[in-house]
Amino acid sequence: MPETILIAGVDEAGRGPLAGAVIAAAVILDPQRPIDGVTDSKKLTAKKRERLELEIKQHAIAWALGRAEVEEIDEINILQASLLAMSRAVAALSIAPAHVQVDGNQCPSVHCTVEAIVKGDALIPAIGAASILAKVARDRELLVLDEQYPQYGFAQHKGYPTKAHVSALEAHGVSPVHRRTFGPVRRLCDVAT
Repeated sequence: MPETILIAGVDEAGRGPLAGAVIAAAVILDPQRPIDGVTDSKKLTAKKRERLELEIKQHAIAWALGRAEVEEIDEINILQASLLAMSRAVAALSIAPAHVQVDGNQCPSVHCTVEAIVKGDALIPAIGAASILAKVARDRELLVLDEQYPQYGFAQHKGYPTKAHVSALEAHGVSPVHRRTFGPVRRLCDVAT
């Protein structure tokens, strides 16, 4: 019987928001235990993502999260921070993959072969699984930030630049968890200086 080549799917959540870390996940699925319903996390309800998150964590051969903090995002830009979070997720896996498949068109630096697949989260189950783990982890984190900074409404918009979020920023100023290099935040920082 040929040995299974371990392939990790990798995706991130949180490139577009104005606040919070960018979180990536790496998942090596077990080909003997397919998980029904895994796809791009954006196509799933929060309830469905949470149910699938449990299944993925129970049935995957390995999974891990990686992150890049707000300070890193502001220092190296969101693309580089996303790639860094992905590299960290792959490095954190308990089993090293032989190959990595990443959602998108850019590859993180990893210690094996890697390929970028546009819309991979909808096409490759392991990338879809990674998108689910990353999204659920990030959404949970934003609920914690909502408790710390209730004036911004993070529980509702998860840090994305909604009208309500931008209004809250204008009313309350920039918090320590906001990304200062992102347009609406940067404009407020420029006004304050």
